[in-house]
Amino acid sequence: VQLQAFGGGLVQPGGYLRLSCAASGDIFSIRDIGWYRQVPGKQREVVATLTVGGRTNYADSVKGRFTISRDDAKGTMYLQMNSLKPEDTAVYYCNVNYYRDGVYLSAWGQGTQVTVSS
Repeated sequence: VQLQAFGGGLVQPGGYLRLSCAASGDIFSIRDIGWYRQVPGKQREVVATLTVGGRTNYADSVKGRFTISRDDAKGTMYLQMNSLKPEDTAVYYCNVNYYRDGVYLSAWGQGTQVTVSS
């Protein structure tokens, strides 16, 4: 499975963006998905996750503002980000866990820059 993320950009505080991540390869092997972010000098942190069973989990800092979703038929995942704040500025990465040959593997997208600034 390969991932390509897009949709980042420059947005003013209070604005919104929608990130997308398109999977290719054996998309029907994908199980849990997630979005992560990283700023220079800090560890990559989880933003939101969504299990194949539909359970979501959000970082406290984005609860009520961000929404993770998926379209398994298209092999695409999304992160709707509303009420953006300057502290949301980061490179955002999509991640999936997929099942192949009896084991679970992980794939990462290349990252897309989100900058929240006036």
